[in-house]
Amino acid sequence: MTGTVLAVLVLAAAGCAGPSSRSSGPGTYDAGIGRQILAKARQMIDRKEIIQGGCWDYINAIYTRCGYPENRRQITYKTVKRGPYVDVNLIKPGDWLYFVNHSYGGIEHSSIFVDWESKTAKRARMISYAGEKRREPARYMSYDLSEVYAIIRPKP
Repeated sequence: MTGTVLAVLVLAAAGCAGPSSRSSGPGTYDAGIGRQILAKARQMIDRKEIIQGGCWDYINAIYTRCGYPENRRQITYKTVKRGPYVDVNLIKPGDWLYFVNHSYGGIEHSSIFVDWESKTAKRARMISYAGEKRREPARYMSYDLSEVYAIIRPKP
């Protein structure tokens, strides 16, 4: 086995196989990278990892550990908290979403999209981190995604 193949296997086992070799433009989506982000998040949840800070810090740690620091990310969609809001058909697994959190006083929140519970009702399963000095690990939660105002993805 060559060193390169071995390195890829080791990274894949850790949940992050690194950037795809496919080139793409802004706003593109690579399902393999999305799965890597979700695998790393699951690993951190299973380990009950606590990251100092809030939701942004936790998601930033996931993306960075998968080889996608800030300079290796793309903003696929961005407006402001009051809208206009994203077409939910643009949302893909592993996306870092900013949205109005209707279940917590309408504040802004960011989480990682996992899958739709009901796309028509704009209800989704998300990886969420509360932060706010609560010392609680991230968890899977259900959110209303009717007011998503930003999508961030790794650059493939």
